[in-house]
Amino acid sequence: MGEFLQQLMNGLSLGSIYALIALGYTMVYGILRFINFAHGEVFMVGAFVGLWSAPAIADFFGGNLFIAGPVVILLAMVVCSILGVLNERIAYRPLRGKPTIIVLITAIGVSLFYQNFFQSVVGPEPRRFPDLIPQTRVLETDYLIVGSTPLVVIGTAFGLMWLLRFVVLHTKVGTAMRALSFNLQAARLMGINVDRVVAFTFVLGSALAAAAAILFASIYPSVHPLMGLFPGLKAFVAAVLGGIGNLPGAALGGLIIGVTETLVTGYVSATYRDAVAFTILILILLFRPTGLLGSTATEKV
Repeated sequence: MGEFLQQLMNGLSLGSIYALIALGYTMVYGILRFINFAHGEVFMVGAFVGLWSAPAIADFFGGNLFIAGPVVILLAMVVCSILGVLNERIAYRPLRGKPTIIVLITAIGVSLFYQNFFQSVVGPEPRRFPDLIPQTRVLETDYLIVGSTPLVVIGTAFGLMWLLRFVVLHTKVGTAMRALSFNLQAARLMGINVDRVVAFTFVLGSALAAAAAILFASIYPSVHPLMGLFPGLKAFVAAVLGGIGNLPGAALGGLIIGVTETLVTGYVSATYRDAVAFTILILILLFRPTGLLGSTATEKV
């Protein structure tokens, strides 16, 4: 039981990171009906922002990680928000109204551009991410050891998810986002500035991906240009599992993927770690294509 609880704690911390990334996928899909496959590279950029800024910020605050850590996360969120808006404005907005396959191919092209650009500029070698979370043992028994890192990761992730829920449900721009998700053209006719709301959606999704990158690098302290590939794909699977376009579903899917992946690694073999998510994707597409919390919608042909 102690080992199971340990694996469960690790899975929840990893799953909460997947949930943050998956929310970016599901928000963009809910409004524009396409998958932003460059989202994983925004995650990667967030990790590099943290890597480059963390030493200077920690020195500025005298090595106080309780202040430096949140500042690094906020800086990464701001930089990636700007990057997300630029991606939307330059790569996706000119293609709005075009066939979905064109936008999808463009998103893959943007993803490959960031991967190769960073490899050519900074090199492919992994770099060690600095410590941003004070390393302490919060709970220690004969069967279970709980460190500060997973608790901070889970707490931060759930705090950001609650904040996103508040924005979507209780603010004017959140109401506009929900209106666009139901009917974009009708929302435009009602006077909603579609371009502004879509840009804000990319801001939210990119900011969450940046926060997830800092948290992920705090658990797995290795930063490199291809680090967003697998977390991005697994977060996409999480979004599909929960019901693409459904915010609670994306969060639930991320937690399920993280816990399942960790349990398989701990009890079966680390060899199957990356295969778990894609096996779940195949099963969900076969037996419940709308996802766990998704609903079937009637579409007029």
